[in-house]
Amino acid sequence: MSERKMTIGGKLYDKEQLRAATVLLLPLLIAILVLFIFPVFRVVFYSFSNYNLIKRNDFRIIGLDNFTYLFTDVKFGKALRNTFTFALSKLLLDTSIALVVALVLDTRIPLRHYLRSAYFAPVVVPIVASSLIWIWFFDPGIGPFNQIRAFLGLKPSQWIYGEKTALFSIVLFSIWKGVGYNIVLFLSGLQNIPDSYIEAAQVDGATNMQILWKIKLPLLRPITNFVIMMGIINTFKVFAEVNVMTPKGGPLYSTSLIVNYIYEQAFTNGKMGRACAASILLFAIIYLLTLIQNRMNASKTIDVE
Repeated sequence: MSERKMTIGGKLYDKEQLRAATVLLLPLLIAILVLFIFPVFRVVFYSFSNYNLIKRNDFRIIGLDNFTYLFTDVKFGKALRNTFTFALSKLLLDTSIALVVALVLDTRIPLRHYLRSAYFAPVVVPIVASSLIWIWFFDPGIGPFNQIRAFLGLKPSQWIYGEKTALFSIVLFSIWKGVGYNIVLFLSGLQNIPDSYIEAAQVDGATNMQILWKIKLPLLRPITNFVIMMGIINTFKVFAEVNVMTPKGGPLYSTSLIVNYIYEQAFTNGKMGRACAASILLFAIIYLLTLIQNRMNASKTIDVE
């Protein structure tokens, strides 16, 4: 064997190439170690401790006490329920609205090019700025939403200031903020469907509804799976809009989500150990949900000839 060669894992590599690859990859590996792997290990370690930002001298390992506390904490239980309610509501409404709008924009309607840009515009607006604008929209006294309700003869709503309506108000804002992104995804999927499929179905006498259910929706399944998976991840890590529009969890803690609970424990109460334990539970929930969603879709493969 040549001195310029070396074997790794049963494969022969050039030493100069390995040296160059090591030099080029080293900064990336250091960045991953410092910015990802090391913080993850710290979170796991602190989750088994009583680490407190205020009482740092009293640090000790307490085992599973943080996790036991979370499962008995009323606030965490309510934040967990709020998170699942928010995620399910936003995911169903957002996906349905985005699909319907994309189907409409895929037809030859007037101003469709303008509408495609208009629906995506809220996505690029900073979340804090748009949240502050919507606080005015939700104002029970002078807000446009209650003025519209009064015009329609309906009673005014408390919106983000009422216990029963606050979480729905956040869902409404989140749909407005993010639906444009899903519309673009669905629209790109629709426009990538070959015209030959549609034309062949029309020749066979298929109606528009049959084309939708038998051709378009099955071929959109990869896009739909991606939208749902990203929706699960994004809805479970919502923080900014809730914290800006309804500080401290809203009326009677009705809008507090898991991420808000983690922030409160870590930076308001200073109890970093509990916050790390809650972060691990949040990761486990997101991982399990995405795993279930992927397993469900694995058995639904589409083979179009």
